[in-house]
Amino acid sequence: MDKVLERSNIDEKFKWSITDLFKNDDEWQKAYDKVEKSLPLFDKYRENITAENLAECLKLRDKIMLLAEQVCVYAGLRANEDSTNSFYQGLDSKSERLITVLGAAAAFIEPAVLAIPEQELKNNMNDDLKGYRHYIEDILRSREHILSADKEELLAQVYEIGSAPSNIFYMLNNADIEFPDAEDSKGEKHSLTHGTYSAYLESADRELRKSAFNSVYDTYYRQKNTLAAIYSASVKKDVFNAKARNYGSALEAALSANNIPVEVYTKLVETVNKYLPLMHRYIKLRKKVLGLNDLDMYDIYTPIVEDINTHKSYEEAKATVLEAVKPMGEEYCRKLESALNNEKWVDIYENKGKRSGAYSWGAYGCHPFVSLNYNDTVDSMFTLAHEMGHAMHSHYTWTNQPYVYGDYTIFVAEVASTVNESLLMEYLLKNTTDINERKYLLNYFMEQFRGTLFRQTMFAEFELITHSKAEKGEPLTFENLCEIYGELNKKYYGDEINSSNEKISWEWARIPHFYTAFYVYQYATGYSAAITLSQKILNENGAEDYIEFLKGGSSKYSIDLLKGAGVDMTSSEPVENAMKVFEGLLDEFEKLV
Repeated sequence: MDKVLERSNIDEKFKWSITDLFKNDDEWQKAYDKVEKSLPLFDKYRENITAENLAECLKLRDKIMLLAEQVCVYAGLRANEDSTNSFYQGLDSKSERLITVLGAAAAFIEPAVLAIPEQELKNNMNDDLKGYRHYIEDILRSREHILSADKEELLAQVYEIGSAPSNIFYMLNNADIEFPDAEDSKGEKHSLTHGTYSAYLESADRELRKSAFNSVYDTYYRQKNTLAAIYSASVKKDVFNAKARNYGSALEAALSANNIPVEVYTKLVETVNKYLPLMHRYIKLRKKVLGLNDLDMYDIYTPIVEDINTHKSYEEAKATVLEAVKPMGEEYCRKLESALNNEKWVDIYENKGKRSGAYSWGAYGCHPFVSLNYNDTVDSMFTLAHEMGHAMHSHYTWTNQPYVYGDYTIFVAEVASTVNESLLMEYLLKNTTDINERKYLLNYFMEQFRGTLFRQTMFAEFELITHSKAEKGEPLTFENLCEIYGELNKKYYGDEINSSNEKISWEWARIPHFYTAFYVYQYATGYSAAITLSQKILNENGAEDYIEFLKGGSSKYSIDLLKGAGVDMTSSEPVENAMKVFEGLLDEFEKLV
């Protein structure tokens, strides 16, 4: 039986270096106290913001927020290391409270900016305010959605309450839920966790796949009413916030923050729906190659090419990724190698209580941190490439932008991560001469399309439907959530999949991203953009423009940053181009089998 180690039993060389943020918990507490004691400094400006002293106020806010961000990230990373560690869960809660209090204390600033005559702002834009030009122009763009100072402060104060559904789901999903062991075709039991589940679904042993699938979904089903209540509360929170800020819908509110037209979202869903016959063709191909009369949802992750060793140690994966990204240029590769080998950006392996999945996170003024649950598979190697794409994006942004622009939107974040994955795939395909290995890689590439472009768009459509129902005052119960999800699953996967297994309709209950509304569509748009950008990097000497894109942070709108790199996401062309690549992969694979 496979065992997951306690955090204390993981070798230090496999852990990230959080002490690069704060040397110890005492240093963290000093920083926490400093932020708290700094809050009264805002009183000087609360009733007296002018075009002349606005820059001074903004610089004070940025200084305090930078330290608060570092406090929050340290506590959050420590809490994510082991969700059963009550001490760090307490620090994480304290830091969330601090961010809430700070947000309330600084909430008067944006309404005050709107109260300053626009001409006065423009007159000072070439002086102290010049570094805040885009920030101020963005505030003015959002004028009708920024409320009076007292209402902004009230919304900031209820932020912590609004985050409750996400926090409750996180604790339920990572600290409380335990899965029964999965059993293989020989009757041997295997410890089932969030981290091992994906590896079991890739197994050639169908009984193990089925057992793991049933154990996971039966576990969530036992919490069905609780999970439905949590998700319903999350959707209602989104709808409330949108109405409070005078948006026409929760979707409009979510996209407005990054100045993304609603049509980008709806066009994605429409375009992917247009190409669903390609998805159905792929599922039919998978069913044929696997030789199954009855294809089930637990069969769609296992490789359809036999006799291929999919084992990839972390050291092998690291070396392969470093080779694959060489087209990015010497500077990029040198920094990535240092991050992986010397600077300890990455927390590599799963331990008990560790947050599931993988992510990149960090704070301006330090380096990024990457959390993996590496399980020695090709999929984990791609996850490493993906998360280091995020991390390198953060590195380039933080070292080239001031704090006010030292972040980037989720819309462009998924581009950076997926470009790395695309370069890795191109490298692997270019360097294989084995026909079976090529078939495996082609299938893996098609799986990326299925899992990212098709699956994430299905998630996006689910969110669109659930929020629309809530906006109409319709209840979201376990039964109707399952009905919505089940119908979408049938539409996207087609008639070749077993539609009698109702368990897949419960899947919405285990998707953490649904607690960040209208987030997942950006995986699909980002993937489409990344296909175009990776081809430019490989074939058109596009690395320099791409690196400039990574440096941009939030100094421009996401749409404009991508246009500068050569991709126009306001058109359907990137999604159409990606679908043509997917069709080409299908054509080649069908010829090989």
